[in-house]
Amino acid sequence: MSTPLNERLNERLNERRPAARRFGIRARLLALLLPCILGLLALDSWDDYRALSGLVQDSYDRVMLESVQALRGSVSIATDGTLQLDASAPLVQRMFDASSPQGKHLHVGLKPRGPASAAAAPTTEHTLLGDADLPQPPSSTSSPTAPVWYDADYRGQPMRLVALRSQVVDGAGQPFDLLVQAAESTGARDLAEAVSRRQQLFRDARMVLVVVVLVWLGVTWSLRPLERLRRFVVRRKGLAPEPLDASGVPYEVAPLVDAVNQHVASYRKLLDQQSQFLADASHQLRTPLAIMLTQAGVALREKDPKQLHDTLRAMVAQISRSRRLCEQLLSLAHASDSSAHADDAPAFADLNAIAKDVVLQYLTLAHEKNQDLGWVDARERVQPHGSPRPVGTDGMAVPVRANAPELHEALSNLVHNAIVYTPAGGNITVAASIAGSTALAEVRDDGPGIASDRRAEVFERFSQVGRASGTTGTTGTTGTTGTTGTTGIAGNTGKPSRGAGLGLAIARAYAQRNGGDIVLTAADDGNGSKVGKTAGLCAVLQLPVADTRQG
Repeated sequence: MSTPLNERLNERLNERRPAARRFGIRARLLALLLPCILGLLALDSWDDYRALSGLVQDSYDRVMLESVQALRGSVSIATDGTLQLDASAPLVQRMFDASSPQGKHLHVGLKPRGPASAAAAPTTEHTLLGDADLPQPPSSTSSPTAPVWYDADYRGQPMRLVALRSQVVDGAGQPFDLLVQAAESTGARDLAEAVSRRQQLFRDARMVLVVVVLVWLGVTWSLRPLERLRRFVVRRKGLAPEPLDASGVPYEVAPLVDAVNQHVASYRKLLDQQSQFLADASHQLRTPLAIMLTQAGVALREKDPKQLHDTLRAMVAQISRSRRLCEQLLSLAHASDSSAHADDAPAFADLNAIAKDVVLQYLTLAHEKNQDLGWVDARERVQPHGSPRPVGTDGMAVPVRANAPELHEALSNLVHNAIVYTPAGGNITVAASIAGSTALAEVRDDGPGIASDRRAEVFERFSQVGRASGTTGTTGTTGTTGTTGTTGIAGNTGKPSRGAGLGLAIARAYAQRNGGDIVLTAADDGNGSKVGKTAGLCAVLQLPVADTRQG
């Protein structure tokens, strides 16, 4: 049989259960880390590639520059006074072609200059070495003797070229323009850069793979204690819940485990309360059922109609008490369910008006015992010093933010309890007031009262603490709302019956459920004198005063 609490728990679990499987911790970590790592690797690889590409270009360019400078230094004057290349030129060419003779070209050319050569062909160039058809360098805007680097196509291949211009003079003093060029195909450079790119990509992929494996293994290792907890919970399916062992759990998850343990403890406490409640209820109901069974057997054997009627009336009274006990048990179960309406904000209620309604409800029952049941209007009472009238209360004398029917139930139990224990001719006064930030509803009687050291016991379920010394009976006896009249009278005696000791427990449960409490004191009228000749009892329902402007 499912309870309202279990139904609400199942509804919340169904609401929170995802329709499809969501990302786990591994997927979330990878989704967070991988884009960042890939972005950093891409940026780092790009920087490395640019640096490596510049290094490769500088290495190849340095070899070319050294070759043209060596060829420039190998130009000398022959014995006949002409310009020629000395014996080091072939060695320079072999060294230049050493790595790959294909796609490499050298050129050394002389062109006469000056007025002496104006009559001759001034544009004729004399080639001392290499290929004279290499692409000519662009005009240099810097020093005319500085190396000039440029790219061009030669014989269908992209080339990287360097040119070095200078002036030389032959043995006759004739000046010449010397042009030394070196050309190299870019294929070797591109191949070296491609190899470096592949190596860089391989290193990056290896790093990403290592990160993925480490994240996967790290999460698996970190969640191993949670897997142990899961197996523990699964093994205890159908058994009473036990606290989870938080040893070995990551400290980030430890608060969650502690919260679960607190929930388990509260749930165990709730189960214990329910078990105790069922045991007490069964015990309390067993006695009246046994009595009624005995009375029914007597009625079946009875021959005298008058005695039969008396037995039936006794059975009716016992059934009435049993019904009131069942109603009290239901009220106590409802009052003890702290989860009911937990998400609903309570409305405003006037404690003064509720007290008046309770008094009107119980006037007939009090008159049957010749008791004076009165009500003091809070609007006619002088407020204590420092307790100004609340503002924004929409005409409410004692505004509180609580459930009005539940407050009515709590006060009904207090008033009925006073009627039961106040002797005939006694006085009972119900009054509401405000003391500072606290709203009060007082039920005073001049009955025998309760010893101060035993007042805490009367709030326990099925408590059987009597009023005053030497008095027996239950202190917590009440009837629930709507149980007055014949329901509150045992048989035809005209006296309210003493119940099972649930009344004050129900009243306090409703008070605490609405953020208040119930306090028992001696029936002092506030001026040091007693209401009656005996000590009496004052049951005070305390709640926080509400400001309706905040609603």
